[in-house]
Amino acid sequence: MSEVPSRVWYAAYGSNTHAERLGYYLAGGRPPGAARTFPGCRDPRPPERSVALVLPGRVYFAAESPVWGGGLAFYDAAADGTAWGVAHLLTVGQFSDIAAQEMYRPPGSDLDLTEVLATGRCPLGPGRYETLVRAGFLDDRESGGDGLPVLTFTAPRPLPLRPPSAAYLRHLAAGLHAAGAWRPAEVAAYLAGCPGAAGHWTPEAVAALSAPTAPTGPPGPPSRCRPDPRRS
Repeated sequence: MSEVPSRVWYAAYGSNTHAERLGYYLAGGRPPGAARTFPGCRDPRPPERSVALVLPGRVYFAAESPVWGGGLAFYDAAADGTAWGVAHLLTVGQFSDIAAQEMYRPPGSDLDLTEVLATGRCPLGPGRYETLVRAGFLDDRESGGDGLPVLTFTAPRPLPLRPPSAAYLRHLAAGLHAAGAWRPAEVAAYLAGCPGAAGHWTPEAVAALSAPTAPTGPPGPPSRCRPDPRRS
């Protein structure tokens, strides 16, 4: 893909799977328990759409969260397996401003996405979330587009594993369950099996952290990334 589109799918696999948490990155403010106030995006509107998403690769827990304690979620696109998350349809400006805030940089300018769209990866710095990754492409037939890139950010290389805290797992479980594609027991088993959590958390222990109240209907199928924008 040589031309940079005006919109992209932001693949959230950590705390931003939770709509309320994402709202602070978009509109600004300080989330409960957070150590800093987010400046927000130039365009504070909510995502045009948000869908449950399955990505190639794995989510793992590593490093140390100053807010949650314990390990943070990172994405390893090269690992075998699948990663669950929520794809938010955003403008390039919104994605750029969210990425800047995750990188502890001031928002306000669009990222140059040329390299990540062309090669699938673009390091912007050595920090935890300073490497852009193109995880694939996702159709957007409802709003007239097709094959928009799915972008996220992660560490430049796999980090030493660290178990996540109960508070962090509770937050991630709520975000994934609200996406509407998985039952609570499936979410608990998925999170307990992610490297860093595996061997420290059981599905039963994760399930006991909270009892999600929505959605109440049966789950629908999640969307899946495609490796290229061409229709199959």
